[in-house]
Amino acid sequence: MSTIFSKIISGDIPAFKVAENERFLAFLDINPLRPGHTLVIPKQEIDYFFDITPGDMAELMAFTSSVAKAIQVAFPCKKVGMTVIGLEVPHVHIHLVPMDGIADMNFSGPKLHPSMDELAAAAEKIKTARSSK
Repeated sequence: MSTIFSKIISGDIPAFKVAENERFLAFLDINPLRPGHTLVIPKQEIDYFFDITPGDMAELMAFTSSVAKAIQVAFPCKKVGMTVIGLEVPHVHIHLVPMDGIADMNFSGPKLHPSMDELAAAAEKIKTARSSK
C-alpha cells in the first residue's frame, strides 16, 4: 500500500520535516488548520491506528509528545490538540494543532494556504524549539 506518506518517507515527495528518527516522522501539513499544524506518522505502513501494537503505540506517543511540546514553544497556544482521523490517507497519521479554543480543531472548516517560505519558517521554528530541549 504505497501512499503519499510513503513517498514522503522515501524522499520521492518533499516535505517540511520537523522531527525524524528511524521509526517515525513529523512534518508540516501543507494546508494547515493553524500555523504549526504538524502530522506525525510511523514509517511502517499501517492503515488503521488501532492496528499498531501496544509497544509501538507507546513509542509513537513518546515521539508525538516531544513534537507537541516543541510546537507549543514555537507557536505559543493554550494547548496542542491531537486527533487521529485517518480517512483521507490510508497510513496512520496524528494531527497536532496549536489551539486556543475548540474551533481551532475544526477539520471541516477552511484551511490555511501558507507559502513555501512560511512553511519553511514554521518548520524551522519547531526544529529549533525541539533541539533546545
